[in-house]
Amino acid sequence: MLAGIDLDRASSMPLYLQLYESIRSAILSGQLEAGIRLPSTRDFAASLGVSRNTVASAFEQLFAEGYITGKVGAGTYVAQIDNATASSPSFAQPDSTQLPCNLSQRGMKMLALRETIFRYRHDPVRAFRPGVPALDRFPVEIWSKLMAQHWRYAQPDLLSYGDPCGYRPLRECIAEYLRLSRAMRCKAEQVIIVSGSQQALDITARVLLDPGDAAWMEDPGYIGARNVFLSAGIDLVPIPIDEQGLNLEVGKLKCPDAKLAYITPSHQFPLGYTMSLARRLELLRWARQSGSWIIEDDYDSEYRYQSQPLAALQGLDDSGRAIYMGTFSKVLFPALRLGYLVVPPELVDVFAAARAVCDRHSPLFEQAVLTDFITEGHFNRHLRRMRVLYAQRQAALVGAAQPLKRWLKVPPCQTGMHLIGWLPEGVDDRAVSGQLALQGIIAPPLSAYRLEPSRQAGLVLGYAAFDTKAIADAIEQTIPILKEIVENLSSPNSQDPSYFSATDALLSAS
Repeated sequence: MLAGIDLDRASSMPLYLQLYESIRSAILSGQLEAGIRLPSTRDFAASLGVSRNTVASAFEQLFAEGYITGKVGAGTYVAQIDNATASSPSFAQPDSTQLPCNLSQRGMKMLALRETIFRYRHDPVRAFRPGVPALDRFPVEIWSKLMAQHWRYAQPDLLSYGDPCGYRPLRECIAEYLRLSRAMRCKAEQVIIVSGSQQALDITARVLLDPGDAAWMEDPGYIGARNVFLSAGIDLVPIPIDEQGLNLEVGKLKCPDAKLAYITPSHQFPLGYTMSLARRLELLRWARQSGSWIIEDDYDSEYRYQSQPLAALQGLDDSGRAIYMGTFSKVLFPALRLGYLVVPPELVDVFAAARAVCDRHSPLFEQAVLTDFITEGHFNRHLRRMRVLYAQRQAALVGAAQPLKRWLKVPPCQTGMHLIGWLPEGVDDRAVSGQLALQGIIAPPLSAYRLEPSRQAGLVLGYAAFDTKAIADAIEQTIPILKEIVENLSSPNSQDPSYFSATDALLSAS
């Protein structure tokens, strides 16, 4: 098995990717036949003279792409691969000799991040994948009628180039909605339509940050934001989260002059805490005194179950340091790819220029349809229905998880579309997540969202996209798996490589 593996330690290609390519080539060529058992990560690492993490990372990539499979208590085996799988393209980094000799530093950073950026799945949504709304409850008929009306009476201005800042009527609708529902201080001129939150973050990083600048990042926090900042060469400063939100005292000790702070104050992702008023005011005071910026990511706070949605931090800002970010992916559907930024008046021109450089503007027909959807009252009615539905589904998850309380505690939350399932201290949540994935249950590990290690282990459990039966069935499958894993595993060094799972493939999308 080791005969065809030749690792070049002088190559710029990481060792785990060299190992991945070697094993993958051996599988595709038939040198390693389906059903052959692979050595353990410990034995493989010892034979090759590399770290066990190197082997585990290679196995994890092979597992995610379907080249190997794991069997509970029986190790890791070469999977049965048909011709379609064998001919499918790989997202692995190409051999270093094939890379352009003048690749930029940012390009190299993109390659380093490709494992999380490109690991998207298009499989049917399975419990408990987070970040997905109830797509089966979206009023498709209403949306299609509005779209048909616009095509039937298509206006020339919707067929031509548009304003980089977005369709003016939609910007007016959003500004009014934010003033009423979030107590924000904004005008339509400050609203810039973007293609989702990732573009919003990318534009903000281009305008406000230079490579080498420091930025506070919630820890744990949103992986999509982390990837944007790392690809831009930003020095991320992980700041811990407590029940009041971002711990500013730690931030000031670690890096008092950070250029920017990225926060999710209304519903911290992924822990679910709400930033206290005292912390919000303190954060704004720090930004004003240090000349720093605040990105307020308000990704799903429409879904609050015991009160109205909270006022935005931006509404408290009297010095123009806060930039507000919203998206329609969670409240309508992700494929719409429409979001928005609300920027201080003095930044509108530069953000508009950056938006034009990216891709000119977002599709105008979708913006026009969304405008009608809002002005005719369909948006608010849909939100009201989803609040009731998601509250029911959250209650179903909390109730169904009661038999798991010895191994997994799932407390309720006042807002959001997911919950945290807390594992006993010392349990490796990646191992648990991986073993659940082998059984078709998606529950990303909390540790994957962290920049710094922590003994707080948990699983991120989305519930919005799943009816009560799907939730109950997934929990029933989970009980024996968790019982076996949690009672027998407590150290990440004791895991079989099959536990490293395809759940990481979903983290960027969630």
